[in-house]
Amino acid sequence: MSPLVYAARPILIDMAATLVFYGVLATTGDVAVATGVGIVLGLAQVAVMKLRRRRIAAMQWTALALVVIMGGATLLTHDARFVLFKATIVYVAIGAAMLERGWMGRYMPPIAQGRIPQGYVIGAGYVWAGLMFASALLNLGLTMTAQAKTTAAVMSIWAPASKAALFAAQYLLFRSVARRSAPTVAA
Repeated sequence: MSPLVYAARPILIDMAATLVFYGVLATTGDVAVATGVGIVLGLAQVAVMKLRRRRIAAMQWTALALVVIMGGATLLTHDARFVLFKATIVYVAIGAAMLERGWMGRYMPPIAQGRIPQGYVIGAGYVWAGLMFASALLNLGLTMTAQAKTTAAVMSIWAPASKAALFAAQYLLFRSVARRSAPTVAA
C-alpha cells in the first residue's frame, strides 16, 4: 500500500458517514432521508468492524451514539438542527482528542516513521486540532443561522476540502523532510 493511501485511508473512513449525510441532504433537501442514511452508514461501519473482529475506538462508539441520538431527535422533531449540531459536537470532541501530544504517530506510514522529527509530528497534530475547532465553529454558526440545505451544502464542500488541503500540505511537507533526512548512498 502506498504511503499516501496508508495515511489517507483512516481519515476517509472516519469521514464517510458525515460526508454521505451532508451530500444526501445537500442534493435532496430531505432531512429524514439524509439522517436515515447517516444512521444506517454509521451502524454499518461499526458492524463491519465487529465482523472483522477489529477494535472499535471510543471515538467511533461516541460518534455512533451521537448519530443515533441526534439523528433520532431529528427524525422525531423534524428539525434538522439536531443532526446538524451533531457535527459540531463531533468536531469539538475530535479536536480535543487531537490535542493529545503525538496522536498523529499512529497515522504515519512505516516509511516515514523515524524520518520526520517528532516536533513536526506534534505540531501537525495541533494544526489538525485547530482545523477541527474551526470546522466546529463554522458548522455551529451555519446550523444556527442558515437553512439546513445551505448548511449541508457548505459543509459538504468545507469538510472534505479543508481536510484534503491540510492533508496534502502536511503530506508534501513530511515527504520533503523525509527525503532530506534519508541516508545518502555513496556511489
